Amino acid sequence: MRRPRRLFAEAVALLVAVVVAFPLYWMVLSAFKPAGEIESDRPRPWTLSPSLDAFRRVFGQQEFGRYFVNSLVVAGGVVIASALIAFLAATAVTRFRFRFRTTLLIMFLVAQMVPVEALTIPLFFLMRDFGLLNTLGSLILPHLAFSLPFAIWMLRGFVKAVPETLEEAACLDGASRGRFLWQILFPLVLPGLVATSVFSFISAWNDFLFAKSFIISDTARSTLPMALLVFYKPDEPDWGGVMAASTVMTVPVLVFFVLVQRRLVSGLGGAVKE
Repeated sequence: MRRPRRLFAEAVALLVAVVVAFPLYWMVLSAFKPAGEIESDRPRPWTLSPSLDAFRRVFGQQEFGRYFVNSLVVAGGVVIASALIAFLAATAVTRFRFRFRTTLLIMFLVAQMVPVEALTIPLFFLMRDFGLLNTLGSLILPHLAFSLPFAIWMLRGFVKAVPETLEEAACLDGASRGRFLWQILFPLVLPGLVATSVFSFISAWNDFLFAKSFIISDTARSTLPMALLVFYKPDEPDWGGVMAASTVMTVPVLVFFVLVQRRLVSGLGGAVKE
């Protein structure tokens, strides 16, 4: 009885994987298709004459390299800052007892329920008052604010799973609280930090709403999602350029996944054990 159930579960998992991966396959395929095949009224899931013209148009854009660097700066800044702040905050709400601690945790949870679109206009006026419009800071700060509640909630479980007896033993051996924090606790919760960093990286890397709303006139501060608008024209969209640019945008995300996949699996699998 177990073998048929297992085969059925594997078949369902394979089917789901194919459905999920098909849009990615179609994007890459369209990036290599010539213009005639993309605009054909009889699309085919293959091409016999792959072309690199769409990629040449993408890399031929003078501002594309700058957009790429801007996206790296925004995503990297969000990942590093959110990981550091979330680690310290999760340690504080887990190891220390203070007033309104439960209220603070509930507020973190409620913050996840607020739609990003509902806060875009208030954030626009806030960035304008602070003089941050048309700067990369206007993209880093909102993503940092939206990624921190999730990161703190997730890291709280990892910090809580580290036994307090370990800290007591470190103190008996002469380790200060700071040394225990960075040399013992930090490596133990690193898988959780990696898992939250993936979420922060993807959110910041693929952002279009904030980039469109806060980068108004200074196109030199635009990010990669804004580069797609160069190839999309209402009267004559360049779908090959759009798909090629989207493919280039996906590569750093895949590289990031490959670099952290081992720690990501352990981070999603659970916290450390005593």
